Amino acid sequence: MNRDLLNPPADRSSRRAFRADLSAVGGAALLVAVAAVVGTVIERRDGSLFVDWPPLLARWDPHLGPGTPLAVAVAVLVVAHGPRLAERLGRRALACAAWATATAWTFSLALVDGWRTGVAGRLTTRNEYLQVIDRFHDIPAALGDFTRHILLHSPGNWPAHVAGHPPAATVTFVLLDRVGLGGGGWAGVWCVTVGATAPVAVLVAVGRLCGERSARRAAPFLVLAPAAVWAGTSADGYFAAVAAWSVAFLALAVTGYRPRATGFLSGLLLGLTAYLSYGLTLFALIAGAVLLLGHRRTAPLPLVLAGLAVVPAVFTLLGFDWWEGYRLLVTRYHEGAGGVRPYGYWVWANLACAALITG
Repeated sequence: MNRDLLNPPADRSSRRAFRADLSAVGGAALLVAVAAVVGTVIERRDGSLFVDWPPLLARWDPHLGPGTPLAVAVAVLVVAHGPRLAERLGRRALACAAWATATAWTFSLALVDGWRTGVAGRLTTRNEYLQVIDRFHDIPAALGDFTRHILLHSPGNWPAHVAGHPPAATVTFVLLDRVGLGGGGWAGVWCVTVGATAPVAVLVAVGRLCGERSARRAAPFLVLAPAAVWAGTSADGYFAAVAAWSVAFLALAVTGYRPRATGFLSGLLLGLTAYLSYGLTLFALIAGAVLLLGHRRTAPLPLVLAGLAVVPAVFTLLGFDWWEGYRLLVTRYHEGAGGVRPYGYWVWANLACAALITG
């Protein structure tokens, strides 16, 4: 919000911005409420959503745990001192503080369920990536054979999350295992610590495109974003950080900060984003918006495209066909719950989920 709700601004432009903020918040709240009501009606009628708390796949289970005191402490400190520190800290100090705070916030929420369940055990369940580490002794061979195990009726079909994503995420955890960081604990720490850099990436992008003042005002909200519930601990945090940094480097490139290096890095991470999650290819729309906002729109494009080609080229040469994987995934989705879930609900209710995640 531009101002405290109880103290609306006096000048005309600020009042206009204030009303726009209220409209955005009100629209998001209405969308979430409608998604919850309509989803509950559908779920009670025929159970076709396969979620207990529409529009979220969640359950009502309030409880305390080891991370509860830390979560409360982090929240109180950020609310009390975050805005003031965000205004006064230098750029690098603010970036470090944002990363450290987001890390503490995410870990504290995960540790409400304890280390074993909340961190080390998340990525070892039957649908997760660590279930297939031993099938990647020969990475090129596994990638060449990857699409043959996507469908439910295929021999040795992949667990849901492995089949549901391109193999870059699985390969990441395989490589962590190869360097001695195997097991659910290290995988969870990786996802949280990498995922916690996403707020820093957003600060960089907003600062370059909208001004440092806007970025500093956003900082306290970014580090306490509800997305931490998903980032701690799942691969979603890792995915979010890679996607966010691809946009941040592009923002640096189109505003003239070392455009060759940052443009290439942006393309490299955009390519990796597409091989972490099929759905994250939609970040191309965000990248397009960044290009429109930058004052050097076309200068870094050749380097961005060069970087963008690297990850697809590597995975293609190693035998993985992205388009074939996506086609087979659509089939697998309809083989399972996707064949029952009403598309007409989720196509808009997922936007309500996005509103909840961002707060």
